[in-house]
Amino acid sequence: MVICSYCITFAPMELKNIISSVAKVVLPFVLGGAILWWMYRGEDFSVISHVLTEEMDWTWMLLSFPFGILAQMFRAWRWKQTLEPMGEKPRNSICTYAIFISYAASLIIPRIGEFSRCAILKRYDGISFSKALGTVVTERAVDTLIVMIYSGIILLVEMSVFGTFFRKTGTSMDRILSSFSLTGWIVTVICGVAVAILLHLLLKNFSIYNKVKMTLSGIWEGVLSLKGVRNLPLYLFFSVGIWVMYFLHYYLTFFCFDFTANLGIGCALVSFVVANFAVIVPTPNGAGPWHFAIKTMLILYGVADEQALWFVLIVHTVQTMLVIFLGIYAWAALMFKKRLNPKIE
Repeated sequence: MVICSYCITFAPMELKNIISSVAKVVLPFVLGGAILWWMYRGEDFSVISHVLTEEMDWTWMLLSFPFGILAQMFRAWRWKQTLEPMGEKPRNSICTYAIFISYAASLIIPRIGEFSRCAILKRYDGISFSKALGTVVTERAVDTLIVMIYSGIILLVEMSVFGTFFRKTGTSMDRILSSFSLTGWIVTVICGVAVAILLHLLLKNFSIYNKVKMTLSGIWEGVLSLKGVRNLPLYLFFSVGIWVMYFLHYYLTFFCFDFTANLGIGCALVSFVVANFAVIVPTPNGAGPWHFAIKTMLILYGVADEQALWFVLIVHTVQTMLVIFLGIYAWAALMFKKRLNPKIE
């Protein structure tokens, strides 16, 4: 009777947790897939082979790869800096492999990479999981500040470009809004709702961390760790360098195509900023929202609708493949790494 009562009491809770976990994995794919389906419905995908082989300059795409890799390596080296003041000294290679794997893991489950990289450091270098997670929180705060600063500057500087565009084309904001189809409005609303849900889940998760007290002390110590960073200028260099590398990784792809090669750095900066906010929507590597945001900005700068569609599809797919390759490489490399004796937390 006691066992039955226990099952009746906890079975619904277990089922609820399972459904919640499955939803967190499935819904991002459904959302991203729905947006991509809407954007590419009716398109002739046989054209893409012609674009890839005849119209695309792969040299620029290959030249963009080192910057994408450096962005992740800068993040790894900065992470190591924030751990050292707490008496944790992970190896550079382990930090780098952990970052590579974290990005690849987040393609399967959005945001899971933040936990997986902390687990890798604990497994191979015996680094405190809670302290590592605390520094991840610090990173997010620093990155958010940097994104807000450069986004504000870029949008202010490029505001004149929008004004010039409207004057030359006779376009007004009313006309742009009226040209939005019903489906376009629905996609925009869905993205907004998804962002609201994500913020709610993040706040809910942080309250859970506090309740179980698994990471509270480590998070607080991680936040305070910046005070003890030995080389603050180097830390700032890495922090800014991460986003410079991300931008160059994206900007160089403009030169892969004739229709984007002459758009200028202003278009690249503005679309880069808009894309950064679009990927807040929890889909694998921003698939869907990233495509929609970049395509919209390219059209605003005069790129034909179909050309913008192929640009975002090719660039996002190739860059995602790079993330997957780096994750596989790091996973294979860790197999040959010696584990240090783990510390007891």
